[in-house]
Amino acid sequence: MCPEYNATIMINFFKSLFLGETEQTDEEKIARNFDVLKYDGIKALKAGKTTYAIRCFNEALKLREDAEVLDHLVNAYTREDRMEEAIVTASRMVEIEPENIQVLLLRANLNFLAEKYTDVITDSEKVVALDPANSTAYFLQGKARKAAGKRLEAIVGLSQAIRLKEDFAEARLLRAEIMLDAGDYKDGMEDAERAIQLVPEEENAYLLRGRLQEAMGNYELAEKDYRYVTELNPFNEQAYLQLGSLFIVCEKPGQAIELFDEAIELKPDFARAYSERGRARLMQGDKAGSLEDVKKAMELNPDGEEARKISGTYSNFEDMYKNRPL
Repeated sequence: MCPEYNATIMINFFKSLFLGETEQTDEEKIARNFDVLKYDGIKALKAGKTTYAIRCFNEALKLREDAEVLDHLVNAYTREDRMEEAIVTASRMVEIEPENIQVLLLRANLNFLAEKYTDVITDSEKVVALDPANSTAYFLQGKARKAAGKRLEAIVGLSQAIRLKEDFAEARLLRAEIMLDAGDYKDGMEDAERAIQLVPEEENAYLLRGRLQEAMGNYELAEKDYRYVTELNPFNEQAYLQLGSLFIVCEKPGQAIELFDEAIELKPDFARAYSERGRARLMQGDKAGSLEDVKKAMELNPDGEEARKISGTYSNFEDMYKNRPL
């Protein structure tokens, strides 16, 4: 039990000694103890003492099943990445309020994080049944179906979300990503362009538009988008990886090396920058420098792709960089 709770009991004990026993019903005592545990948990959660907060909330719930406390407990479990317990707790909230749309969406999001895509779709469908104009529910359906590899069904859900909310930039970006994977560059570009209009500060929108430009062979425009993101945020790792890969595709290993030199200077523990610089060095015939970079990447990320390949997946050094994804 929480220390503050025990302290409260002791205070009340001394009060009873000096001031006389107060008359309280069992229900009043339970209510008082519940409130002490609940607010101790809230204070602990705000102070970042998540484990302690979880203990307080669980003790409070032994006294009373309460939607607010369950909500705080979900938050605490999520902070500790205890997703299964968070989902179970959210399900208790659904039992209390089975038609509460926000609670259903909360559980759907938790299930997405836990990669339980069928459950995400089930909760989203419940929300749509309660509110057919809920664009978030259709977005979650599309996101879950994309993650499950159901491309066409994902597009249907995302399109419905966009129909209901024309300025739904996140849904447009996700649909554009699916279009890119499907080779439908024209429609994907329309969504990416619209997303940039809606959220001009969104770095991922420029990265996605750059990928679409690259897929269409518009390398200068792709470079422009990637460079813009590196200027917008010099610590965006994906921007450096995509721009460096573009230089390599365009057979400009010197520019790629300069770029990754810059990235490594900004972020010395950037393992992928070392491995990609090694790729560019290999193109220039610098096997020794390339191997040195790969070893550094392995040192920084021993569980990464380079470490797995070096351990025996590939028979020779050059094979490491064939057909590798970003």
